[in-house]
Amino acid sequence: MSDPYFQSKFADRVGGPDYGKGTAIYKFEKIKRAKRKALADHPDRTLIDFGIGENDELAPPQVRSRMVEEIHRPENRGYADNGIAAFQEAAARFMRRNFAVELDPITEINHCIGSKTALAMLPAVFINPGDVTLLTVPGYPVAGTHTKYYGGAVYSLPLRPESSFLPDLESVPSDVLRRSKMLVLCYPNSPTGKLATVDFYKRVIDFAHQHQIVVVQDAAHIMLTYDGAPLSFLSVPGAKEVGVEVHSMSKGFHMIGWRLGWVCGHERIVRAFGDVKDNCDSGQFIAIQKAAAAALDDESIPRQVRTKYERRLKKLVAMLRRCGFNCQMPGGTYFLYTPSPKGLAGGMKFETAEAASQYLITEHSIVTVPWDDAGAYLRFSVTYEGPSEAEEDALMADAESRLKQIQPVF
Repeated sequence: MSDPYFQSKFADRVGGPDYGKGTAIYKFEKIKRAKRKALADHPDRTLIDFGIGENDELAPPQVRSRMVEEIHRPENRGYADNGIAAFQEAAARFMRRNFAVELDPITEINHCIGSKTALAMLPAVFINPGDVTLLTVPGYPVAGTHTKYYGGAVYSLPLRPESSFLPDLESVPSDVLRRSKMLVLCYPNSPTGKLATVDFYKRVIDFAHQHQIVVVQDAAHIMLTYDGAPLSFLSVPGAKEVGVEVHSMSKGFHMIGWRLGWVCGHERIVRAFGDVKDNCDSGQFIAIQKAAAAALDDESIPRQVRTKYERRLKKLVAMLRRCGFNCQMPGGTYFLYTPSPKGLAGGMKFETAEAASQYLITEHSIVTVPWDDAGAYLRFSVTYEGPSEAEEDALMADAESRLKQIQPVF
């Protein structure tokens, strides 16, 4: 088949004239294909899915009930544009109650249609051709992808165990620092589960001032903090002067798919984000914002979510350690990031985490997500479907039996 007339018109950011002709397969697409193969080849064997990265249950019933009420109200039918006061005020109360952070709900908070869209839009606020975004790896690539869309570049900061999975800011070359506009962080960190510290955030603030860099802290997993109280970047003195924090209703409230979060921090950055947003969307459905406001005011919701995933993680860590994995409880998130097996007792070798992950899926129907960005690691998620603790225990026992059978070597 010949190319369509517009083949040569595709922008370079999506591949240019070669768009659609590449053979490279995205990591998560490889996982999906391997899962389909495992299900087809072994229809009688349960697929144990530790790869899912989204909450496994519905939003709480009180939130859904509020949504039902609000969806029928005529005043909620129109465009929300840059948000409604009720949600922004609820977000301000949430920040004050949980982190002792005082924010003006009108000027220092704006909603977003999920944190992903905020991370996609913020580069439009700062990045010109030739500018640099500093981005931790492994991690969520969206801000980096959009930096490149605007003609910028990404400088990767690897997260390694020897630095407690915190980026080495002093390692950034001076020529890169001169061009850097943004530093994007994520704590509790996805996928490593590492927590930031007050001292680290103080170093980040000093670094931002010294090099005139804007900080964007992705706090999507903040309410899934197990080691002490959750820590907001904005709770550290001086943080609001150098950047913003992005929050999500998904992870800590079981509101995956509702697509709602907020950007908060320096008034000028929040305003600029709103200006970009005005030209990208017309706001999230008002009924969703009002239901989310009710969720933010209900302290029991994130507490119950946190308790569930902490319980599951403890079971997962104990099981994997019995199978030879070197792992411990993460400080936060619902992910466990652990060194990948180098092979099996029978002699099979794995050159990469991706090779180990593909083997586990196709041969033993155990789904994980591989990361080879800063060493070979597997990410296990405890968002598998298991409505009762008995079902959680049965799944752990099944996974343990399969892993002990193959005897992974590290």
